[in-house]
Amino acid sequence: MPGRPMNSQPLALAAICLAALMFGLEISSVPVILAVLDQELHADFQGLQWIMNAYTIGCTTVLMATGTLADRYGRRRVFLLSVLAFGLASLGCGWASSTPVLIAGRLAQGIAGGAMFICSVAILSHQFPDGRERGRAFAVWGVVAGIGLGFGPMAGSAIVWAASWHWVFLVHVPLSAATLALILAGVAESRDPQAREHRLDWAGLVTLTLAVLGFTGFLMQGESLGWKSPATLGLAALAAASLAAFIVVERSQRRPMFDFSVFAVRDFSGAILACVGMNCSYWPFMIYLPFYFSAGLGMDTTATGLMLLVYTVPFLVMPPIAQWLLLRYRATWVIPSGLFIIGSGFLLMWGGSLLSRLGGWTILPGALVAGIGLGLTTTPATSMTTASVPPHRAGMASGMDVSARLITLVIHIAVMGLVLVAGIKASLHGLWGAALEPGQLQALAQRLAGGDLAGAQQLLVGQAIANTSAAPLQEVVIQGFGWVMLYGGWAAWLTAVLSFAVLRNSPTRRGLQPCGAGMH
Repeated sequence: MPGRPMNSQPLALAAICLAALMFGLEISSVPVILAVLDQELHADFQGLQWIMNAYTIGCTTVLMATGTLADRYGRRRVFLLSVLAFGLASLGCGWASSTPVLIAGRLAQGIAGGAMFICSVAILSHQFPDGRERGRAFAVWGVVAGIGLGFGPMAGSAIVWAASWHWVFLVHVPLSAATLALILAGVAESRDPQAREHRLDWAGLVTLTLAVLGFTGFLMQGESLGWKSPATLGLAALAAASLAAFIVVERSQRRPMFDFSVFAVRDFSGAILACVGMNCSYWPFMIYLPFYFSAGLGMDTTATGLMLLVYTVPFLVMPPIAQWLLLRYRATWVIPSGLFIIGSGFLLMWGGSLLSRLGGWTILPGALVAGIGLGLTTTPATSMTTASVPPHRAGMASGMDVSARLITLVIHIAVMGLVLVAGIKASLHGLWGAALEPGQLQALAQRLAGGDLAGAQQLLVGQAIANTSAAPLQEVVIQGFGWVMLYGGWAAWLTAVLSFAVLRNSPTRRGLQPCGAGMH
C-alpha cells in the first residue's frame, strides 16, 4: 500500500491499542477517585456527576462528525490531532485546581477521546485489509480496550496510593506522546475518495447535542434549581424542542447520520435495546459503586479499587463464551439472557447490601454475576447491530449503536444520581426527618451521596442532632444504594423482556463475529 512504511503493522497496531487503553482507562479509573476529588476540590454531588458526565457528553458531540472529517482530510491526520488533543486535555485535567476547571478539562478529554476512538477503528480496518490479519488485529484491540476498562479502577486507586489524583490524568501525557510516535512511524494515511460528496450534518449534530445537554441538565440540576423553576422548565423545553428538531432534520436528510428506518429491522432494534439495557444498569452504576465501598463501608481508595475488580474483570473473560453460545443458540436467547443475568446480579447485590454488617464481601457475588451478564451481552449486541443491516450501511449502524450507548449512559448517570439521593433522603427522613427542614434534608442527602460523611456530620452538629457518628450515616448510604441496585436490576430485566419480544420473530443468526468489546 503506497505510503506505508515497511513492517509498519506492529507499530500501527501498538498505536491503536495504546489509544484504546487510554480511552478505557479514562472511563473506569476516574470513578474510584471521586471521593478524593470531593475532599480536595470540595466538589459537591452535582459537581462529581458533571466530572464524570462531561467526558461522555464530549464523546457524544464528536461521534458522527469525526468519521466524515477523517474520511475527507485523512484518518491518520485526524487521529494524530485527536491523540495530541487528548494528551493536552489530560494535562489540563491534571493541573486543575477547581471543579469547574476539571469539568471543562473532562469535556475536552471526551471530545478528543471520542475522535480518537472513531479514528482508531477506521484505521484498524484500513491498515489490515486481509481478513485473517484484520480479525487478529481486532481481537488484540478488543483485549487491550477491555483491559483498560476492566483494570481501570485498580489503576486509579494504585496511582492515588503511589502519588496523587492528579496523576490519574497526567499519566496520559506520556502515553499520548508514545502513541503519537507510533502513529508517525507506523500508520499509513488514508482517505475516502468520495468523501467530498458527504457533507457534515451540522444541523443533526447541533440539535442532538442540545437535546442531550438539555435533558442531562434537567435531571442533574432540577432538584437544586427547583423542578418548577423557570430555569429547570427551560432546560426541559430545550431538550424536547431539540429532540423534535433532530428527528425532523434526520428524516429530511438524503444521507442521514441517524436513519430511523433501520429500527424496522428486528435484529437491529433488539441489539439497540441490549445496548440501552447495559447502559441503564451496569455502566452508570460503576460511577457510583466506589461510593458504596468508601462512604458506606469506610474503605480506602486501594481497598475500593480491589473490590471493583470483582465487578469489572468478569466481562473480560466472557466474550469467547458468548461467541460459543452464539454458534449454538439464537441471539434471540443469548442477548435477553445476558441482560437477565445483569439484572439478577443487581438484585443479588441488593440482597447483599442488606447483610452489609457482615462486611463488604456480601455484594461481591452479585457484582460477579452482573459482570458475567455484561460479558454475555456486549459481544452479541455489538455484532448484531452491524450484521443486521446491509454492508454499505454498517458504518451508519455502528454509529447509531455507539450513540445509543453514550446517550443512554449520560442520561442514566443522572437518573441513578436522582435515585441514590432519593433513597438516602428517605432513609434520613426516617431518622431525623422531624428535626430537619426539607432543604436541609436534601443538602444532607447530597453530601452523603457524594461521599462527604465529614460534611454531613458537621451539618448535623450545626442542627444540634444527637448521635452524629459515622455508623448511622454509613447505614443510610447503604440503604440509599439499595434503591439504586433495585433500579438497575429492574431496568435490566425490563430491557431483557423487551429485547426478547423484539428478537423472537427475527431470522436465526448464528456465528456472528464480534467487532469489538467494551462499553463504547
